[in-house]
This record gives sequence, C-alpha cells and structure tokens, in this order.
Amino acid sequence: MAYLLGVDIGTSGTKTVLFDEQGNALASALQEYPMYQPKNGWAEQDPEDWWKATYTTINKVIAKSGVSPSEIKGLGLSGQMHGAVLLDKNNQVLRSAIIWADQRTEAECKQITELVGAKRLIEITANPALTGFTASKIMWVKNHQPEIFDKINKILLPKDYVRFCLTGEFATEVSDASGMQLLDVPNRCWSDEVLAKLGLEKSMLGKVYESQEITGTVHSKAAELTGLNVGTPVVGGAGDQAAGAIGNGIVKTGVISSTIGTSGVVFAYSDNVRIDPLGRVHTLCHAVPNTWHIMGVTQAAGLSLQWFRNNFCKEVMETAELMDVDPYYLMDQSAKKVEPGSNGLLYLPYLMGERTPHLDSDCRGVFFGLSAMHTKKEMLRSIMEGVTYSLRECYEIIQELGVEVNEVRASGGGGKSPLWRQMQADVFNHDICTINASEGPALGVAILAGVGSGVYNSVMEACDATIRVKVSENANSEAHEKYNGYYELYKKLYRSLKDDFKTMAKLV
Repeated sequence: MAYLLGVDIGTSGTKTVLFDEQGNALASALQEYPMYQPKNGWAEQDPEDWWKATYTTINKVIAKSGVSPSEIKGLGLSGQMHGAVLLDKNNQVLRSAIIWADQRTEAECKQITELVGAKRLIEITANPALTGFTASKIMWVKNHQPEIFDKINKILLPKDYVRFCLTGEFATEVSDASGMQLLDVPNRCWSDEVLAKLGLEKSMLGKVYESQEITGTVHSKAAELTGLNVGTPVVGGAGDQAAGAIGNGIVKTGVISSTIGTSGVVFAYSDNVRIDPLGRVHTLCHAVPNTWHIMGVTQAAGLSLQWFRNNFCKEVMETAELMDVDPYYLMDQSAKKVEPGSNGLLYLPYLMGERTPHLDSDCRGVFFGLSAMHTKKEMLRSIMEGVTYSLRECYEIIQELGVEVNEVRASGGGGKSPLWRQMQADVFNHDICTINASEGPALGVAILAGVGSGVYNSVMEACDATIRVKVSENANSEAHEKYNGYYELYKKLYRSLKDDFKTMAKLV
C-alpha cells in the first residue's frame, strides 16, 4: 500500500494529513499560529511559524498513523497564496512575511499599472494590479524599506519557503506563482517584461514547475525533524485554492466550488484562458497541466465569523469546551433560529478590504439596519448571509464569462455547516452538494504527490478514484425570492458607501 502526505500551510494554522491510495484520511494534525496587524489593514506572519508547524504536524501524523515512513511515496504542499518571504544571500528571512490579506499597497498597485501599462498587465498576468498579490508587496518593500530590498536574494511564497526548508530547493509551481503578478499566465512562465519594468531580477525567483512535478526530495536535516525518510519526493503542490479545487474534484467543465475558509472563493475550471476585462475575478493557472481557473474572492469570509466569535462569543466558546463540541456548531444553532434576512440586518464582509467584485483596499465591514430589537443571533446570521451575498457576486461574474455551471460543490470550514450550505443554495438558487472527502487542500496536494510519484497516472484518474458526491442541499425558491430583495440592497450599499470608505481611510 502506498501512502501520501498533504501539508496545507494556511493563514490560521498548518494542517497535515496522511492518506491512502483511495483518498481515505488515516491521521491528521493541526498547529495554529498568530497573524500580526501592526497597523490597520496590514497583515504579517513569521515564516518560521509555518516551518515549525509543518515539521511538528508531519511528525505527529506519522506517529499517530503507525505507517512506516518508507511507505510514504510523496508529499505535496498547499499554502496561503500571495505572501512575500524575503531571504538574504545566507537564506535568512529578512522581515516578517507580508501576507495575502495585507492592504497597504494601493500606491504600489498604481505604480505597477503605470510601469507595465494597464492593458498589457492584464494581457500578461491575466489580472489588474492587486493589493493582495505579491508584486505590490515587493514594490512596497522597495519603496519603503530599501535597506531590506537591497539585501534580497530570493523571494518565495509561503509554501515555497516550507519547500526550501524541506528540500533546500528554490522552486514554485504555476498555480501559486500565478498569484504573484510576475508570471506570464497564458504561457505558464516568468514574465521577463514585467520583471524588467519593475526592476526585479529573475534570479530572485524559484524555478517554475507544473503542480504535479517533483521539485526536490527531503534532505537529512528535514528528515530528522519530520520523521520522513531522506529522499521522499516533494511535488510542486498548489496554492490553497487550486489545491482545494483538486481535493473537490474541480477538474472538468461544469463543476465549480464555493469555498468558505478564512477567505471565500468561487472557483471554476477552464480549458482556456478567460480573462475578465474589468478585473473583478482572477484568472490563474490551474494545478492540472495546461488548464486554467477563474476565481472570485471574498477577503473576509470565515474570517468575519471568526472575528465575531473571538470578540463577542466568549461564553459560547466556554460552553462549547464543556460540551466538547465546536463553538461554530453552537453559533450555527443560534443563527438557525432566525428567519432569512436576519430581521432586517445586513452585513458587508469588508474587514480586510475586498477583491471581488470591488478592488477596494479601503472598504471596511458594516452592520446596516442594526436596531434595539436585534440580538447576537441576528448578528451571527447576518454575517453568514453577508458572506453568501458576496459569494453570489463572484458566482454571477463567473457565469457572465460564459462558464458552464452544472454542479456547485461546497467546501472549507463553512462547507461543514448545513445552515451555510443551505444559505448558499437559496441565495444562488442552485443546489449545493458536498463530497465524501473533507480535507480539501491537503487531499488535493496529496493527489498531486500521487501523480508525481507514479501512484496515479493523472489528476483526473486520481479524482475519479477518490472523490464522490455525498449529500445535496436543494435550493428553496421561496427563500431565494426573500433573499433577492436583501441582495439588491446589499449591492447598493457598497456604491453608497464607496466615497465614505475613502474618507474614513484618510482619518485613521
């Protein structure tokens, strides 16, 4: 029997899962770490936290499973996208990593657009300049911390820093590299033109692989820390969204996913490059060779509910601990008592600015319609509904681009909530299904590791062998009609508040 490891380096923690050839999870471990926000709209993490969490969880999983390291045929890495890890010539981290949620780079986005040209930038990178993407973060360091920029020898994405710690190789793969805004997305290689115009050297970047290709093997020091055998293959892996899509079987036309994790993503497979000329959704290379994907992103999806839990649900968390249940289960039960529409309360999920459909780093979260009649349970439900309205905006833009939608699969932490799944079915007016596997990104990169190490012949074959639809929430037409009125008001609120968000940003 062959076994495969999937390591998902997320924003809140790293999760490692060991799978058998049928995609069954045999053991898993999670280690959390903090995110730092030194200023409003900033978001940073310590790369060493990712590496420590990786080797600790791999070690735990191997110990729990009882599987011999010699039977582990490959390892795949998934990770939060767009972060900037900067190393000096001695391979030491120069500063905290500026991660995907950071919104400080509005001026750098304008600078990149001017240097490359708005139309040309979209032609090459398939996206307009975005505050969330890596290029603007590099330019921010260049503009504001030149003493650090001058020492940069290598620029790595979060999962690729972990790859370096495992293998000693400087490498990345097409799906994650697409989110740096330095890749020629149609041709799946670094763009000499963009690099030259931004004053960056190609030598600063790792070699680009397809996601299933072997990029290196575990070296002796990493083997000692992880418990893996020296020489265990490490494949390219994928950015978290492409990895989660593989783990959901989003590898063919007509099947899309709606994922609620820290961020929220509606993800669609495409055989060709489809670019939104308005830049509302992102086109990136998929983790399946010679394919692409389109995704709309809600910056603070699950993050909105986590923020509310951490700040206003202490007693719920204490009760959940006593009952030995997940606090989100109790929060779900509370929100379920409220009718669709949250008794006239709307929530805009802009805690970290927004990406789809509004490229706006200054917008912020709003409760609209709050009155003395509202309680915590209305606020909980309105957060879930507001995130779902944002995902519907992503869903509708993807349909505008001519993407066929026959099946919508829910995933991520939010996908485990029957209430949130039903909410998506009703708001989208489309049945929502879930699959037998719940490990998303970890399963996706384990599948890629299986392809790279010869356990499977292709990604499609592996998905057919491991993934099956399990349950479905059917859309309720009455609820859909009720949600429609709130949805139209939800969309109008951003337009009404757009200038006020800019004014507030200047005051902070």
